Amino acid sequence: MEINSNLLPNGWIEVLTADTFSQISTGTKKVKTKDCKAVGKFPVIDQGQADIAGFVDDESKVINVVKPLVIFGDHTRAIKWIIKDFVPGADGTKVLEAADFLEPKYFYYQLRSLELPDKGYARHFRYLNETLFKVAPLAEQQQIAAKLDELLAQVDNLKARLDNTPKILKRFRQSVLAAAVSGKLTEDWRIQNKLLPLEIEQIVEALFNNGVTTGNFGKNTDRAPIIQDEEMNLVRMNSCNWPLVRIGAICECIVPNRDKPKMFSGGYHWLLTQHFEEQSIRIDYSKIEMGLSELEVSEYRAKVIAENSVVMTCVGRVGLSAVLSQKAVINQQLHAFIPNEYILPKFLAYIIRANIKYYEGKATSTTISYLNKTACNSLPIPLPAIEEQTEIVARVEQLFAYAEQIEQRVKDAQARVNHLTQAILAKAFSGELTADWRAQNPELISGDNSATALLARIKSERETVVKPKKTGKKAQA
Repeated sequence: MEINSNLLPNGWIEVLTADTFSQISTGTKKVKTKDCKAVGKFPVIDQGQADIAGFVDDESKVINVVKPLVIFGDHTRAIKWIIKDFVPGADGTKVLEAADFLEPKYFYYQLRSLELPDKGYARHFRYLNETLFKVAPLAEQQQIAAKLDELLAQVDNLKARLDNTPKILKRFRQSVLAAAVSGKLTEDWRIQNKLLPLEIEQIVEALFNNGVTTGNFGKNTDRAPIIQDEEMNLVRMNSCNWPLVRIGAICECIVPNRDKPKMFSGGYHWLLTQHFEEQSIRIDYSKIEMGLSELEVSEYRAKVIAENSVVMTCVGRVGLSAVLSQKAVINQQLHAFIPNEYILPKFLAYIIRANIKYYEGKATSTTISYLNKTACNSLPIPLPAIEEQTEIVARVEQLFAYAEQIEQRVKDAQARVNHLTQAILAKAFSGELTADWRAQNPELISGDNSATALLARIKSERETVVKPKKTGKKAQA
């Protein structure tokens, strides 16, 4: 059904999208996700966002691809380009073959450009059928498809590089923490300030009143010998000569009550593992929805943790740390440390972050990773002078702030790149992308080469196809 429009480039026409494809039947071939395997002979492609949903070995389910096909997700609006044999997924997987008057890649790209309403998990196929589809002359369709292949490949390459940036920044933060707790980050500061190892030893002597003995300090179980090669993933610089102490020997440690409150009337924030940020020692209190009143704290024997305490996750994703800027209540998912005057809360939190792998190695697991109190308190930590701790924290925060700025710029760039894809598609199907080509090749878009002529020729060919005659006996006179 041709629809005229004065806004289209010369030689173009508009039709209903429903008239631009035929639908491949998948009735007996559909495979449910639960029936897919991780490996197999034939890929299953469904309406999900992933390229492949899984694999099956049943050859009878395979759709052989002779001409490129497009999958449309009835529920998801996902659009996929298919050029190899596959098995269709179950519910919502529509397999479409472009009409003869369309270049298949042109058809695929224009489907991606169409704006369909988002109806959640409702069906969207009827909305696709009701949209308008712009048909360019066949030669121009080929030009548009080729240009989009080139431009969108560049966009995808840029997007892949941007998507890889968070991994790079994660490694950067890890290297900063490793340098911080090994002494490399403040090596120049120590030289400039001439901080002697003796000063550090005097701090430890004052703290434990037992002098320096092989760098291992603590009480009871916290006094267990520290075997550096077995327990620490960080490299201690000999020039630092920082003593090692177990975290439980230098902090008051708080284990929460296991009883979960049944009432949350507000007040003290109810802190859980999901409130910890992956790349920061901050807690975003605005994301905490529940809190306990003074009465509920008393009734459920909840542990209220003071400001400037360090809390750490010990269930599931173990070893994430944060410094509290407000009082909070913790449950058995968390462990709390109250540092004394010889260690800064932020320095302690960064040390814990630097040693997540240590805690992962100490965790026991049945269905979920778990750290008991002994494991939480066992981490060996370096103890530089408080002045150097202050300098370390300042430098780490400066470098982390730099990483956050880059992260925000990357997010902004990703948003622009996502918009860029649609902007390029819009230019393609308004004729702007091939305006110069049309000006140079008028004979390829007019007369018999126009979209109108192409449609008329295909229609005529279809009508002249000889249909088999029906046979039957004549009625008796």
